[in-house]
Amino acid sequence: MVTEHINNPKSIKFYVKRYLYEIREELKNKTVIDFPAGNGATSEILTELGCNVAPYDLFPEYFLFKDIVCKRANIADNIPVENGHADYVICQEGIEHFSDQLKAFKEFARVLKRGGRLILTTPSYSNLKSKFSYLLFEGEYFNKFMPPNEIDSIWMSDQSISKEIYHGHIFLVGIQRLRILAKLSGLRISNVIYTRTNKTSLILFPLFYPFILLSSWLTYTKALRKNREIPNTVKKKIYKEQLSLNINPRILLDSHTFIVFEKEQEIDDVYQDLSAIFKPFGQII
Repeated sequence: MVTEHINNPKSIKFYVKRYLYEIREELKNKTVIDFPAGNGATSEILTELGCNVAPYDLFPEYFLFKDIVCKRANIADNIPVENGHADYVICQEGIEHFSDQLKAFKEFARVLKRGGRLILTTPSYSNLKSKFSYLLFEGEYFNKFMPPNEIDSIWMSDQSISKEIYHGHIFLVGIQRLRILAKLSGLRISNVIYTRTNKTSLILFPLFYPFILLSSWLTYTKALRKNREIPNTVKKKIYKEQLSLNINPRILLDSHTFIVFEKEQEIDDVYQDLSAIFKPFGQII
């Protein structure tokens, strides 16, 4: 089963396939959860590369790859495997459909082994075209579609199959939010994969980039002067990572967001570390 999207450079599936082939030696004999699995094109590629693939989807009826079975799963509940089951999780074009994205990240982290990888793609909400479109109309596409609404953003609802609704691009998310969702789940950004340049973003770049650069730097320097009880080394590490994401031309120009996360902590360890910088109740207000 090969879809036309796999070999189309305008499709994110093309870049996912290319990346998987680049790391094919690492993937051999690894356990990979494909969620949401969609039509099964990526599960087929993973199988060809020698992976032990476990596909899951809210609507497995769409799954067309016949060699393995796609099981029904709802990320709002859980993926039916034990903790630390997988070496890799692939979430391709899924996170923008999930209403509870922190829950989704925590579930991906739960099923990953320590050092395991989450490969995630989603339409870019961080490129200049998307930023400009949101400024004008709180929409995803500049001068093309209406913002998310109850007509265009309900993609699937079949009560005879499931009581769940498959939402469209209601929950689009940018790279800064993806970063903090990952951190709160014990994951860190390992790599940001560049796909292709968005033409509208390229046109906007000369006009907006100097302002982005200046405002990002000023915000960074002001942030360092706050929270004086936190060591500067800690603040610089976190804020520099955010600064670099905000001013990275590739992120501002890329048509898609394609990130590889690595699991570095268990959830309990994450919150133990965070407790060192919690503010007492009396200081929150």
